Amino acid sequence: MGFVASKIFWWSANPGNLLLLALLIIWLALIFRWRRLAVNLAFVTMAVALLVSFAPAREWVLRPLEYRFPVPTLPEKIDGIIVLGGAINSDLAQSTGQVSINDASERLFAFMELGLRYPQAKMIFTGGSPNILDDSAREADYSKIFYTRLGFDVSRILFERDSRNTVENASFSKLLANPSNGEAWLLITSASHMPRAVGVFRTLGWPVLPYPVDYGVTLSGPWDPAGLLDGLDGVRWGVREWIGLVYYRMSGFTSEFFPGP
Repeated sequence: MGFVASKIFWWSANPGNLLLLALLIIWLALIFRWRRLAVNLAFVTMAVALLVSFAPAREWVLRPLEYRFPVPTLPEKIDGIIVLGGAINSDLAQSTGQVSINDASERLFAFMELGLRYPQAKMIFTGGSPNILDDSAREADYSKIFYTRLGFDVSRILFERDSRNTVENASFSKLLANPSNGEAWLLITSASHMPRAVGVFRTLGWPVLPYPVDYGVTLSGPWDPAGLLDGLDGVRWGVREWIGLVYYRMSGFTSEFFPGP
């Protein structure tokens, strides 16, 4: 399954799209008077909606991913810092002329914060275009604008602008970094994405120190019903990562299904 096929597969496996498909089938079943199909599917759809809204469904799928790697105790010396793209909507940035950041923006700020903490460390921002047809809007280009406007010294950063997924993030960054044995590199990405990302870097022979950010659920504490949209969004990201873990393991991009510390 290549880049294009993975995009198409994820569109079809997206829980929100599956919910829309179920509603469409119910509507068609009512038109053609397939009453039993309509009733059964409506019951299942409502049960799923209630589960996502009023049960800790997003916690079930996200918590094992997000807390697989703890936030590390940072060493005195770091040789390099890598941040994976995904926090900037490059299409919106290209359309509006403004750098549009999303819910994963903690990646951007953690990268800058750690860069200031380790002024001698090499820095790599890796992220191209996620689009299938038009790849002119590259995330790395807009991240350079973002950091320039914040007054950060962008001459310190190597901007990798050709990668389209996590495998390419890791492999293209390794070519840029050319890390030596024994070097300590920090990897910044969303906590839920960290197991898959670490697995890819390990398989490439590049051990990294995970620095997870952008958490979506707490480790423990009282459960608060999320509502359908918030709950569905959390489930969507969790399901995406679990599917990605299976696919990456089957494709040989990682050497273990669920990489851990």
